[in-house]
Parts: sequence; C-alpha cells; structure tokens
Amino acid sequence: MENYSRARVVEQPSVCPFSVSSDTPELRVKHGSKIRNLLRFALSRMDADPRPAEEGEGAQPEGGSQQGQQEAPGRPPCTQMVFTSTGKGVSKAITCAEMVKRRVKGLHQLTRLTYSTVLEVWEPREPTAGLDSLTVSRNLPTVWILLSREPLDHSQPGYQAPGRYDALWAQAAVREEGGGRAGPRRKRGGGGGSRGKGPGRQPGRSRDSTKGQT
Repeated sequence: MENYSRARVVEQPSVCPFSVSSDTPELRVKHGSKIRNLLRFALSRMDADPRPAEEGEGAQPEGGSQQGQQEAPGRPPCTQMVFTSTGKGVSKAITCAEMVKRRVKGLHQLTRLTYSTVLEVWEPREPTAGLDSLTVSRNLPTVWILLSREPLDHSQPGYQAPGRYDALWAQAAVREEGGGRAGPRRKRGGGGGSRGKGPGRQPGRSRDSTKGQT
C-alpha cells in the first residue's frame, strides 16, 4: 500500500436494535469522550432533579448524543436511555452504563452486539501510474445498551436484572463501603525474625554431636 494514500472514510452505522420512543436519549460514545461529561448528562436526564446550569456545563457528550441539548427545567426524567459505541469506545460505553446503574437504582439492562461497516477509499499517489482506486470494507463491533426504569422482557438474550453488576464493580462497591481495603495488610514472609534462628536450635552444636548423646 505504499503507492496509495487514504482519500476518505465512509462510516455506515448500525441501526438501533431496540424499539424505543423517539424522545429516548441516545448517547454515542467515542474513544475520546470524557466519562464525566457523559455521566453528568446521563444523570441529568435520569434524575428527577436536574443539575443547575453551571454544573451542566459541557454536559453534551463529545461526538455524542442525538439528544444532547440541555433539557428545560421541570421536565420529567426519562424512563429509558441508550448507550452505543463502536470499536475502541466499546469499553467506555460499558463503563458509563455501569456507573449510571450504580447511581440510579432499579434500572433494567438489555445489551445487543452488532457490527458497523466502515469503507476506506484509497487513491494512487501518482495518477499516471495506471493504478486503480481501492475500497476496503471493515466490520467493527458495536455495542448497544438499553437502560430502562420499566421492566423489560426477561427472556430476551442480553437481559440483566436490577442490582446485578460485574465482579469488578462488586469489588469496588465493597471497598467504598468499607472505606478502603478490607482488613489489615499482611506482611510477606511471616514474622520479623531471621530465618533459621528458632528457640530449639542452639548455635555451635553440630548435628553429629547431638546424635551421640542420645
């Protein structure tokens, strides 16, 4: 590919697999998005009391939301929210969804995995070389996470009931409730004495002399 240069990239995003209303917020998380901005916006839409204007500064997620405008005060909180991301931002979208579930209790979760198509068009560096343009198609994994206050269908694949978290978040919750590490940290290697100097061993006496006395 040293004779080619990438001319343009065309993304063909996947369609939302959930049947939600048109006013449901959809947060499109990217690799460079900041978690604090995403979390602030999501909580402002899910909580009953919206954040003040100065706290909501920068609440619109980067790259992000189709419903990213700041909501009018007094609007009732939304009952559903969708997180989605493609490629490198998948782990960040999962993190944001888990943090919202910890802040807002009683949320049902439904997860779907799809693929988005990315077309890369490569043009020859020298037009007179007689080379044709190339189109490379790539399929990138895409995650869709639906958080809902209302109960969802338990039989659907990817359903997660309220109160269930990953092992990582369960350990973090235990540390927060316990105020740090649970219990004192044990020293490695046992006691502080030197190895081999116990009370039953007397210095200067060989093992052969001990046998002769028995």
